[in-house]
Amino acid sequence: MELVKTNFIGKEEHAAAEKRAWLFTRPTAKTGLVSWLTTVDHKRVGLLYGISSLFFFLVGGFEALLIRIQLAVPNNTFLSAQTYNEMFTMHATTMIFLAVMPLSAAFFNYIMPLQIGARDVAFPRLNGFAFWVFLTGAIVLNVGWFVRSGAPDVGWFGYAPLTSTAYSNEFAGDMSTDLWVMGLQILGVSSIIGSLNFIVTIINMRAPGMTMMRLPVFTWMTLITAFLIILSFPAITIALIELMMDRSFGTNFFEVSGGGLPILWQHLFWVFGHPEVYILILPAMGIISEILPTFSRKPLFGYPIVVFSGACIGFLGFGVWSHHMFTTGMGTVATAAFSLATMAIAVPTGVKIFNWIGTLWGGHLMMRTPMLFALGFVWMFMFGGFSGIMHSAAPADAQQQDSYFVVAHFHYVLIGGSIFALLAGIHYWFPLIFGRKVSEFWGKLSFWVIFVGFNVTFFPMHFLGLNGMPRRTFTYDGNMGWNSANFIATVGALILGVGIFIYFVVMVYTYFKGEKSGRDPWDGRTLEWSIPNPPPEYNFAVTPTVHARDAFWYEKHHKEEIAKEKAEHAKEDEAHGGIHMPSQSWFPIITAAGMLIGGLFFTNHNMVGAIVGACIVFFGAWMWALEGPGGYHIHPGHDDDDSGHGAKH
Repeated sequence: MELVKTNFIGKEEHAAAEKRAWLFTRPTAKTGLVSWLTTVDHKRVGLLYGISSLFFFLVGGFEALLIRIQLAVPNNTFLSAQTYNEMFTMHATTMIFLAVMPLSAAFFNYIMPLQIGARDVAFPRLNGFAFWVFLTGAIVLNVGWFVRSGAPDVGWFGYAPLTSTAYSNEFAGDMSTDLWVMGLQILGVSSIIGSLNFIVTIINMRAPGMTMMRLPVFTWMTLITAFLIILSFPAITIALIELMMDRSFGTNFFEVSGGGLPILWQHLFWVFGHPEVYILILPAMGIISEILPTFSRKPLFGYPIVVFSGACIGFLGFGVWSHHMFTTGMGTVATAAFSLATMAIAVPTGVKIFNWIGTLWGGHLMMRTPMLFALGFVWMFMFGGFSGIMHSAAPADAQQQDSYFVVAHFHYVLIGGSIFALLAGIHYWFPLIFGRKVSEFWGKLSFWVIFVGFNVTFFPMHFLGLNGMPRRTFTYDGNMGWNSANFIATVGALILGVGIFIYFVVMVYTYFKGEKSGRDPWDGRTLEWSIPNPPPEYNFAVTPTVHARDAFWYEKHHKEEIAKEKAEHAKEDEAHGGIHMPSQSWFPIITAAGMLIGGLFFTNHNMVGAIVGACIVFFGAWMWALEGPGGYHIHPGHDDDDSGHGAKH
């Protein structure tokens, strides 16, 4: 498997390996399947996240098209009620946990270390392990499609008592819901591991001179998002463990018949669920904060305000969860408090938008494809935010709750927001990652088709909600007044699907046949653009010294000063034996495989298989510890930093 073809000038030095059984020998392959299965290179891990998330993005999009076809006309029988509920559940779960979050993680892995001048993340093997655990969770979640009980049908929110065994379908055990619970728990492990790694990397591995207030905004948003994950995921983990106990061991956390409280699930879920919204949107805001200055040809307006507003959004995000529960009868005091908090969180969000507008104002705008997607993000996120503010008013929320108005709102935020920004990021960093530049004609065409399709799909849903169409309904009568808007929304979904298809075809074509990109094709401002494309294994032949907030912009205008510093750093590297790189390892994937086996057998109530899986996890972790950190040294050629050549992958 080759995704990046580059040449390496210089030499590698590996520590003499002891003769041991194959299982204990550190892999050294730089090409082929083994190299990808055992990789610890943050760039390769980022590519694995990216490819996997884009695959699930297409799966989730296909599920959405099936939903829209079912709702195109009244009394449609294209999908049964059961199949519709399964599609509805898996579409949302897939898009949130298997597409948007891991695609953000792909950028975190690939771009963040480059932006801070690091040669890898703090814990490379743990980074690889986080990906394989993510893939394990994704497999567990989707196994339901291939078992007799079918896919889960409880909604992505899993409200009690829908998840109760009393509401299981006709097949014994309702394994699908157990798979959903287990899959989400495994995905949570991956997210927390990755987040801890990113936090340590950003705090401890910045290049000399890279102070916290010189960090690129995308790196800042990575840091804030990582803290949000660590602080919010324990809530959903507790809820999922309690649900598992209810389903498998007869406890009564959420079982009304046994004295349980279904509303407890709602509180625990939304304590996680609303910070999750910002876990999805803050990386997008970071990407936009990199793209707009680049294509406006000026620094980001109000950098400190953008950073602190991001932190403020993360903080306030933990105080608004109950605006999802205004209709549950919380009482006037709680309703007023959460209503005010919801209004307050609009302030730092608005601050960001004004700073982005300030960046555009007076700039020399270059309307390239990444810029179009970025501007589309600003407009549609702002539109979705306006409808969100409406929900902060409890009387309005009571009318709009559980209607298609809410569906329109969160799709404007999460597709018009998160996904548009992520698509912008793919276009923006594609030349850096693959050394090829996407055709502007085809890139802009895909943008406009996606933009039109998106708005035709989701704008009519506001009126469907105001006209009383409830969420989560699989069909409707023809006399409800919803016919035209649903048909238009379905046509829009098909247009959106065509736009996404064009986007991916163009990307695949560009990878194989696209025009080769020179170094720094956008005249970038941050450190990732200072190295060859594709980047070498070691990222930087010489550790950079940062003198300004836009580090690479400063380098371009102080070449003599920077050349002297690089010569000094090169001598220091050679004095320490060259550039030290982490060794590959089998044990991250072996440990994750144990989690897969154990999780699948546990959900099937096979304790023997579950114990076998647990033993594999223990064996993998034990041998991981015994293996030691390893590592080897690379001696780049003298021209590596400027020649455009990089390390072999």
